Amino acid sequence: MSVVLAVDGGNSKTDVALAGADGSLLAFVRGPLSSPHHIGLDGCLEVLEWLIAGARSAAGLDGRADVGRVLLAGADLPSEEEELQAAVGARGWAQRVVVSNDTFAVLRAGTERGWGVAIVCGAGINCVGVAPDGRQVRFPALGPITGDWGGGYDVGMAALAAAARSEDGRGAATSLERAVPAHFGLESAAAVGEAIHVGRIAARRVVELAPLVFEEAGRDASAAAIVDRVAAEIAAFARATLARLSLEGAEVEVALGGGLLQASGTRLVDVVAASLGPAVALRVVREPPIAGAILLGLDELGAGGDAAARVRRELAAAAPLVMEPVGVGDG
Repeated sequence: MSVVLAVDGGNSKTDVALAGADGSLLAFVRGPLSSPHHIGLDGCLEVLEWLIAGARSAAGLDGRADVGRVLLAGADLPSEEEELQAAVGARGWAQRVVVSNDTFAVLRAGTERGWGVAIVCGAGINCVGVAPDGRQVRFPALGPITGDWGGGYDVGMAALAAAARSEDGRGAATSLERAVPAHFGLESAAAVGEAIHVGRIAARRVVELAPLVFEEAGRDASAAAIVDRVAAEIAAFARATLARLSLEGAEVEVALGGGLLQASGTRLVDVVAASLGPAVALRVVREPPIAGAILLGLDELGAGGDAAARVRRELAAAAPLVMEPVGVGDG
């Protein structure tokens, strides 16, 4: 039986799965982040090698997979994608392997059409669009230097800023003034700022504040304003993508993925939907992105709808084998 190797490598974790051509889930493992933006190309490859070896062991697979789909946060620019493609291809993890950005996993998990728009909000934000004729729209997604705002880090920083300004009188009173320091077990927003400044709290942990913003948005104007800004950024990505693909007014599916959007509640989705209009079918993708990576591999094998439905069912019922790193990916 042919085997698919699927990888979803992100800024916070990495999922690796092996699946049969019939959609059977052979192995599903999870480990630390593998984005080369954070740990470099060598560190990325080291993490992937270790997790793939763990998946092979769990599946009892000795040889290479037939096809591989390696979808990575950090494969943003064409030059980055080409470098990763060459490096991954040289490892021989599959007879045929394709490396691309992890946003494509959300697009495939969110639609059976094979085209549409996908927007991912995790630690950062990114978007991809594919037209019915295969044309693509991509974004650099390099953060503020390419005009990006709206990922979990941005939302967390906005929450911390609102809390600090409420506390010292520069801004409007907000419930975030209490919720933000309480999350870190501290007494004040100023104490949180100081702890981050001196390194007692890692700056990246502000992403943990994003769910607080969505929780407070129903009763707090400052939190609601942050949510509405995220919605505006998502809508801007979608509108720009549709315009560049000449799909304005067309019936298009827009898939929203990533941990931030999965925790967002209805307010954000409602605001985005109202902004984009009735022709756009908006869907929050609840499945893990690894589902999209597997489905892309099954598509390449020519597997049918039964295989796709089976792997979705089995993934939904499966818990990943969490592999704990010991000196892996530090370089």
